[in-house]
Amino acid sequence: MSKKPNRLINEKSPYLLQHAYNPVDWYPWCDEAFEKAKKEDKPIFLSIGYSSCHWCHVMEKESFEDEEVAEILNKYFVPIKVDREERPDIDAVYMNVCMLFNGSGGWPLTIIMTPDKKPFFAGTYFPKHSRPNRIGVVDLLLSVAKYWQENKEDLISRSEKVLGYLKEDNKSNYGELKKDYIHAGFYDLKGRFDNTYGGFSNKPKFPTPHNIMFLLRYYYHTKEEEALQMVEKTLTNMRLGGIYDHVGFGFHRYSTDRQWLLPHFEKMHYDQAMLLMAYTETYQITKKDLYKQTVQEIIEYVIRDMTNEEGVFFSAEDADSEGEEGKFYTWTFQEIKDILKEESDLAIKIFNIKEEGNYLEEATGHPTGRNIIYLSKTLRDYAIDLGIDENTLKQKLEQIRKKLFKEREKRVHPLKDDKVLTDWNGLMIAALSKAGKAFSNQDYISYAQKAADFIIHNMIIDGKLYHLYKDKEVKIEGMLDDYAFLVWGLIELYQATGELKYLKTAVDLTNKAIQPLYDEKNGGFFLSKSQDLIVNPKESFDGAIPSGNSVMAYNLYRLYLITAQEEFYKKSYETLTAFAGDIKRLPSYHTMFLIALMMHFFPTSEIVISGKGWIEALNQLNREFLPNTVIIVKTPENKEELSKISHYTQSMEVPEDFYIYLCKNFACNLPTKDLEYVINMLKG
Repeated sequence: MSKKPNRLINEKSPYLLQHAYNPVDWYPWCDEAFEKAKKEDKPIFLSIGYSSCHWCHVMEKESFEDEEVAEILNKYFVPIKVDREERPDIDAVYMNVCMLFNGSGGWPLTIIMTPDKKPFFAGTYFPKHSRPNRIGVVDLLLSVAKYWQENKEDLISRSEKVLGYLKEDNKSNYGELKKDYIHAGFYDLKGRFDNTYGGFSNKPKFPTPHNIMFLLRYYYHTKEEEALQMVEKTLTNMRLGGIYDHVGFGFHRYSTDRQWLLPHFEKMHYDQAMLLMAYTETYQITKKDLYKQTVQEIIEYVIRDMTNEEGVFFSAEDADSEGEEGKFYTWTFQEIKDILKEESDLAIKIFNIKEEGNYLEEATGHPTGRNIIYLSKTLRDYAIDLGIDENTLKQKLEQIRKKLFKEREKRVHPLKDDKVLTDWNGLMIAALSKAGKAFSNQDYISYAQKAADFIIHNMIIDGKLYHLYKDKEVKIEGMLDDYAFLVWGLIELYQATGELKYLKTAVDLTNKAIQPLYDEKNGGFFLSKSQDLIVNPKESFDGAIPSGNSVMAYNLYRLYLITAQEEFYKKSYETLTAFAGDIKRLPSYHTMFLIALMMHFFPTSEIVISGKGWIEALNQLNREFLPNTVIIVKTPENKEELSKISHYTQSMEVPEDFYIYLCKNFACNLPTKDLEYVINMLKG
């Protein structure tokens, strides 16, 4: 007998569609669900997750596909499913509740609340039946249903208290801006740093590329060698470890162990984008080939596996295939022998392959019989040990990699979440633009242009930016992260190409974001302007990606340097002061804010390249790591339009070749054609 679909069958989200044939009578987040809950006097069971979340799949299989659980949910609750990537604003509200209740959070996020959206219970994953220290879904639901019938007023009172806490927590934490916070962020990261393996925690270990980007800027401004050492140890060990896909490229979500060896295998778009930026900038400072190679490989993965025919980027790839986490990515000893034959001995040695398997069960620590490919040291060290040339070893390993990749492509692939999100695409546009600039690679810049042009033409409708594109439809009005991350991408793309349309769109979108999202009373930006939330969150904390407020503060200052519009400076400063108390309290958890703060406290530079021969000058400058610097291109074709955006460029001459006008820390030098002089001036 065929299964009957529930209401999620009409949704676009791959995550919601995964649950469309559950026996649970799921609703999407909609007025109909809340009206039903009020009419029937039932609490809401809210479940939030995303398509590549391993424990979301586990909870679905154990509970949401189960007839017994479905019967209880359908009888006593109104169940609602939300894709956190579609509605990050809903997720933010209720994740704060989970943190408030439990001191930690994660996905799947499980919330039980009143029909008017006020929560009184929060947790994450629950098995079907109770275990030591973890209640099961069946016991939880029956207990809450009974308590709702007998003590509803107590639960409502509890939910009102929770709402009060949320409103209090959502207030701005004002403070004075101080340069000391930047230094405190460095020393805080230094205190958390793992000197043996890199990274800023014991386990699990997350990439947190914004920490890397902060340390690179700290090194640039202060010449503190230890900042660069922390960066290099972290990026090198991540690249060698199992968190990196050595066969098909790209990074997995995070490492469950301290050594970066055992990953959770999902691959997220935003991780690839942020890590691209971190590795690119580290290469610009160090000129080390490992970082360049990593950038090239991540981009190869993104273009091959995460880009649609229209040139925009998908959201994620799952950890699971054939119902098993990591099956697609791991190998048995015999598979390596059979596929590689005479080359297998080298692969087994270099890639740490074991007969019993090096992939251990997370719960028991027992071998699974399967192997994760990883390196214990750099290829240079392996080459020395083996007594062969490093380039020869690289060539042999590339032949091995291609054979394994060809064989792996025959396997059942993990599910791909093919929705297109504006915010994450903005990060990738920024990352590809940075890589294109650093390596003078026009292909990378073209990928960024194609994605940006698609979003500009298809996801901005009647002046409104939209969050999601799927099956040739857009939905959900843009939120703070959409505006902030896309503007970041457009600024980087303008710096890479000199094409004024990207700067104009960045300025226009920033102005459009301010009106509905900026909190004129308290400073800072709300996450969304949605009217269907119990509170409208304002976030400062950097999680897997930087907060929208921190990126907006950064964008605003850069646009101020380009346009000299005082309002952009004012909004950047006010956004920083609105969260200064949080930054002071936890500086290393606000590293993107510290990057924005550096724009205010360290010297800044504006470069105008003017003339017909601007392209080579732009390319040469873009190869350098020049934080706190913005570049403006003035040509005979754009000079009139540019002067409307950036008034101070109006009087600058446009010669046959080029002039470089350099203003540093609000003082301008005479125009010059000497690029080396300009670069030396910028670097102090």
